[in-house]
Amino acid sequence: MSRRRYESPFYPHTAPRSVEGGVKAKSVRGAIGTSWWSGRFIEVLEGLGVGGRLQRGRNYARRGQVISLEIDAGTVAASVQGSRAKPYRVRIGIAAFGKAEWAAVEEALAGNAWFVATLLAGEMPADIEDVFATAGLSLFPHSARELSMDCSCPDWEVPCKHLAAVFYLLAEHFDDDPFQILSWRGREREDLLSRLHAADGESGTHAGAPLTEVLDNFFAAPVPVPLRRGATAHGFLLDQAPAVDVTVRSRPLAEVLRSAYEAIRAAGQES
Repeated sequence: MSRRRYESPFYPHTAPRSVEGGVKAKSVRGAIGTSWWSGRFIEVLEGLGVGGRLQRGRNYARRGQVISLEIDAGTVAASVQGSRAKPYRVRIGIAAFGKAEWAAVEEALAGNAWFVATLLAGEMPADIEDVFATAGLSLFPHSARELSMDCSCPDWEVPCKHLAAVFYLLAEHFDDDPFQILSWRGREREDLLSRLHAADGESGTHAGAPLTEVLDNFFAAPVPVPLRRGATAHGFLLDQAPAVDVTVRSRPLAEVLRSAYEAIRAAGQES
């Protein structure tokens, strides 16, 4: 639990000392973190309702007050320059998954060609959280209770502005390299990808194989495409596609395309 810092004129607000070459946020205004995965992480911080300290934390991140930031299995360690001469030590801890837990996750990932191909391309699958949930795990913390937060500053509030600054920079780090989220949970990028490569070769999905080796089945759907009930042959694609909020001369795009498909089909039957 956080404790309120003693309100006293002996603790005046002071400006932080300037830093040369600090880790500075790319964002200069507005939200920090643009991807869905960094957004999930920021939700935890902002869900704490710590008000002004979040704004001061963003200012610290944008000013480059964070001197260093390192991500390791279960731990983020940082050094943040405040108003005192000696930088503050910041630590954010999370439970790293063990070998058996990661084995279950990797088996589930390897069983899906889409997950394998997306991860091998250096991207984070949008529904990767479902894989962890199936294994009884959570990729992202759901609340601050899943995190341990510590700062050597005299502010007794948790998180303080120094911790908040590190949180925001972490969001940008996760934007740049989503594999750092997995590294924080205990699996390095190289280890994960090597396991997926091996599993890909054993399963025969060939997600990372050269194109010349998979030409025979490259365009084959990995799973059958379901035909929705009521779908017609000539309107099959439109029946399968999601709704699109686009109009052509005040007519919905799907209606325009359906008329075109019917005209083409009719012309083909007459010829």
